[in-house]
Amino acid sequence: MKSSPYASPAADIVVVNGQVPEGVGVVDSGTASSVAVRDGRILAVGGAELNELVSSRTRVIDAEGGAILPGINDAHLHFVASAMVHFGYLDIGVKAAANWGEVAAMLTSATPAEDGWVRAHGWDQVVLGPGGAQALLHLRPGTPVVAFDQTGHQLLANRTAMDAAGVPEQPRVPVGGVIGRTDAGLPNGLFVDAAMEFITTAMPQVPPQTLRDAVLKYQTLLHSQGITSLTEPGLGPGGASLLNGTCTVPSLELLGSLAESGELSLRINALLLFAGTGGISAQAVGEGLASGLHHLYSGRGIDSQLLRIAGVKVFADGTPRSGTAWMSEPYGEQCSHGSMVVAGANDQERIAELNEIVRLIHDAGLQAGIHATGDAASEAAVDAIIAAQRADGRDARHYIIHGAFRSNESLPRLAAHGVGYSTNPSIRAAGGDVVKRIMGEERFARHQPLGSAFRAGVHLNIASDSPVTDTDWRKTMTAAMTRATVHSEGPPNDPEGITSGQALLAMTSLPAWQDHADHYKGRLLPGMVADLCVLDAAWPADAVELAERRVLWTLAGGRVVHDPSALAAHVNYTSVP
Repeated sequence: MKSSPYASPAADIVVVNGQVPEGVGVVDSGTASSVAVRDGRILAVGGAELNELVSSRTRVIDAEGGAILPGINDAHLHFVASAMVHFGYLDIGVKAAANWGEVAAMLTSATPAEDGWVRAHGWDQVVLGPGGAQALLHLRPGTPVVAFDQTGHQLLANRTAMDAAGVPEQPRVPVGGVIGRTDAGLPNGLFVDAAMEFITTAMPQVPPQTLRDAVLKYQTLLHSQGITSLTEPGLGPGGASLLNGTCTVPSLELLGSLAESGELSLRINALLLFAGTGGISAQAVGEGLASGLHHLYSGRGIDSQLLRIAGVKVFADGTPRSGTAWMSEPYGEQCSHGSMVVAGANDQERIAELNEIVRLIHDAGLQAGIHATGDAASEAAVDAIIAAQRADGRDARHYIIHGAFRSNESLPRLAAHGVGYSTNPSIRAAGGDVVKRIMGEERFARHQPLGSAFRAGVHLNIASDSPVTDTDWRKTMTAAMTRATVHSEGPPNDPEGITSGQALLAMTSLPAWQDHADHYKGRLLPGMVADLCVLDAAWPADAVELAERRVLWTLAGGRVVHDPSALAAHVNYTSVP
């Protein structure tokens, strides 16, 4: 048994008769079966000898042979936006509507919110095909309707919503944005990436109580999935154009309020967003830093191990689907390279601007999380990070979000310079043949080189990017292990697939590294925070078994936040595993 850092051996909780998988705890954790908790921290990890820590006040949880894991850490989860998707907006996803006619019918019958708007989320053009703009443009005259797609990178608005937002007949297309047009050249209601601001900035803000209720319900859902930590990747003055318009400063303030009231039990690292999905500039970042927003939680008694502002989110480019990713080779229907969505008149100016943006973030002592989906954008982002770190050598742990690489030869640079890589296997799996057609067979085959990244020593993590994909981490891990898509099985022995053990590290200890928190969470060691996830059976070696596992218990900071009674009572939470 590992020695305890505490003077008294009495435990508050002891989880017994479980299995601690190798790599997540003590050196010989493969033989450990019990974890003792006291005062919100892990007291000891071991076997039957931990029974000595049980007193009359100790709660004993029988794991019944199930795996005892560190709490799951989803390192890229849009928490507030996902909360509204689940508990605030009308669901028009593929399970709710099979075609555009059904989508239109649901929007027609929906009851508007108190502000008179109808808000919906979840349509997927990959499934529904074209025709969305035509179906919604003239829907419900007099009632503004806005429907966000599954990715959060495009929306459809009816004519009333466009009129309410003051969209002109010939709007200027912003950098990194796309506006759909009718045959007459007028806006047809489709707004992509940066162009979404035409609608989202004009929408009334979600009422604070509605937002608060949705966030607390969603926190319960995540705990039921064994999730205890997450990175909220983009809240701030530039968040109106991101996802569904709720990634704004009031959402930052709400999280602080929940932490102060003791209602927040998820550990959240937040990235600030000073500009939307297109047109970010050094001036905007400089002004945002000068505002002091990154000190929002300072001096308020908020535990930084629970809630902290870690850094700044930067959109270097857009997405392959919208043609706004910056690639080294032509791609997509337009057969273009795309471009960065950073301010600048040409590639050279945009690269210089990105370098200055990252330098400002680094010099402020913050972390840069850089959205880059094209290989050219990813390489430019890595170059900018290396240049910024060269000034002082600070261990900033800046990282690439999503990421694409010209070849695996790029990966050792990330490892050598401490550049992190956070990516989303479920997005690759869901895109399937559609993304394969856009990127090309060869480029898609090596997209998300997880196996190579592990072998190169890159600090890699995998995450959901909810609400783009489900927060069910079993699906995320399975996609990383099998490399399968919705259209085909993964190639046998794909060198870019990873093992179940590596997948577990990529959603526990490795995202803790990204959070600058690997000294207090992500592993089962004495003194670490007692964030635990207990499954109904031992940790599996393959994806088939993983899909069958269920979360029975979740502890956050030594407190039980989910137990089997929730499953027995059939609690009505979407996506509970």
